[in-house]
Amino acid sequence: MGINVRLVGALELQVKLKKGTNLNAVRTIVHKNGDELNRNMKAQTHEAFVKGYSHGETARSINTIIADGGLTAKVGPTTNYSKYVEYGTRKMEAEPFIKPSFDKQVPKFIHDLERVMD
Repeated sequence: MGINVRLVGALELQVKLKKGTNLNAVRTIVHKNGDELNRNMKAQTHEAFVKGYSHGETARSINTIIADGGLTAKVGPTTNYSKYVEYGTRKMEAEPFIKPSFDKQVPKFIHDLERVMD
């Protein structure tokens, strides 16, 4: 689709994960936060799309894929035009729904991971 966002943890976080953190707990956190990001992104399509763009198809196209043995959650729309809605074009204003959702979820995800590693 063209929109890729990747959260790369700090070196300290990566070291702690490798040193015996319960990976089942991490998988649960990844899955939970992926689901929350999915819900927030869908809700954001209803809040952000105020200029008349259709939000139904975009919201329905948002999927969560769990990969890498449960340690990666990929969340995003699959419509071919969602990048135009997110970033805008020369003929239409942007109505971001991916980045605001991501920015809202990141602190929750980091907090959840920090709790597991203490």
